[in-house]
Amino acid sequence: MTDPRTAPYLTAAVRNNAEWCDAVCRSHGVPGAVEGSVWSSPRRTPPLYPDAVTLAPEATAEDVLARIDVTSPGASVKDSFATLDLSGAGFEVLFEARWIHRPGGEPAAPAPRWEPLTGADALPAWEAAWAGDDTDDERLFLPRLLDDGAVFLAGTEAGRITAGAVAHSAAGAVGVSNLFAADDDLDTAWRSCLAATARLWPELPVVGYEGGDDLAAALRQGFAPVGPLRVWLRTDGSD
Repeated sequence: MTDPRTAPYLTAAVRNNAEWCDAVCRSHGVPGAVEGSVWSSPRRTPPLYPDAVTLAPEATAEDVLARIDVTSPGASVKDSFATLDLSGAGFEVLFEARWIHRPGGEPAAPAPRWEPLTGADALPAWEAAWAGDDTDDERLFLPRLLDDGAVFLAGTEAGRITAGAVAHSAAGAVGVSNLFAADDDLDTAWRSCLAATARLWPELPVVGYEGGDDLAAALRQGFAPVGPLRVWLRTDGSD
């Protein structure tokens, strides 16, 4: 059951994330739409992004499965309230995490300054720094995202990007995702990120989701967990 004290924060985090997923999909020419309590795309979405996102705890497995391509392996669903059971449809839980929220106007501790990328020419270097050894020839983050309001924050050392995150303002909050640091110092990365979002959006809360050590680092920097989520992956391609 959703805690009524944190329900508005959870709603903001879920809606913000769904709008970010929609922006990434649209940048790749993949259409998405909201129908009822589900955002979904009938076509397979870009890597790491779901085919559907539930927007309310009342969403059912039938609501989700009717709107996505389940004819082949690879479909994924962001179960935003951890309320679905998709195992009977050939899905397995890929990971679990917690939505997080940090109120607007709260100062961040001193940290190295991060700046937004100023043009599309810098995106490939940012993506390579984020991906590290998993760098692929196929780009995930395309220039159209900059036109849709995405801000790619970067920390640099000797002219090289060594840390960063994506920030996206939607649903009355700033969603932060893809936070990374080459030296794995997540606490410093979060402080730099929060200082940057406070400069850009001084009154807006910051939301996102994390798990494991990433979640622990976020909580140390003033975030609070506001609800669970699961991501399901379809590994069975049979009808």
